[in-house]
Amino acid sequence: MEQKNIQPALFSPSRPFGQTLSFSIQAGRKAEDLLDTISGCFDPDQDLIGLGEPLLRLFPRSVPGLSTFPSLSGTGFSIPATQEALWILVLGKDRTEVFDRTRVLTSVLEHVLALRDTMETFVYDGGKDLTGYIDGTENPPEEDRPAVALLDGDEGLAGSSFVAVQRWEHDLTHFRSRSSDEQDAIIGRHRTTNEEMPEAPPSAHIRRSARESFSPPATLFRRSMPWARGDRQGLEFIAFSRSLSAFDRILRRMAGLDDGIPDALFSFSRPVTGGYYWCPPMRNGRLDLSWLRPE
Repeated sequence: MEQKNIQPALFSPSRPFGQTLSFSIQAGRKAEDLLDTISGCFDPDQDLIGLGEPLLRLFPRSVPGLSTFPSLSGTGFSIPATQEALWILVLGKDRTEVFDRTRVLTSVLEHVLALRDTMETFVYDGGKDLTGYIDGTENPPEEDRPAVALLDGDEGLAGSSFVAVQRWEHDLTHFRSRSSDEQDAIIGRHRTTNEEMPEAPPSAHIRRSARESFSPPATLFRRSMPWARGDRQGLEFIAFSRSLSAFDRILRRMAGLDDGIPDALFSFSRPVTGGYYWCPPMRNGRLDLSWLRPE
């Protein structure tokens, strides 16, 4: 698939700073005005844009495979759904670049959308989660990522992707109070070598989420980034796929809904947001929204 049809930020090299923004629709706004405003402010050099079901339901033509984020619960924890109409990830080489771009976006979008949530993100220690473990180890190799993340088919869909986003809040004080062996058992990897633990318990995160343990394999392309605000911190989980069923299946198993064994991540971390979005393709340097408004 030609890269010109894809939002460049999806596969671009990692940049050290970012910011996520999510918006709801202001009452009384027309669907066409919303699309025109969103498309008009898009900057492919810095932005990655996803449209949520609350926005897409305003159009007669649905995006096959898109759904709202599921709200789930397990023993002692919940997985909330905070589905919004629009999600944006802004990326930059420094905080100044991200701040300036975010200001432009919010000043344009505030006329039709209401900012519901935003979080500054960053790359930690070369690509690690704040726990010190390498994030995204199971990502597919670069040459396989388009097949994992991108839809094909008709014009207006080909080159698009689905993204699952969650904010996880870590209790790092609790996590660091555990021994190194206990921490490794939670993740299912040895932090010092990044190698999988062959003796990892069934609750280890890698055992709960390993793509090859599902049929068909639940393969995702992750672009997560840590966050910190005051005395709170965690991970902005961001994962792309050609089908949201991959993430649905992983999430259900993490919650223990298949076999009663919840993911050990819940022993020190909890999700506080959750949304599914459709990232449209591009055409002639702009978002291609022709699927929603065919001629």
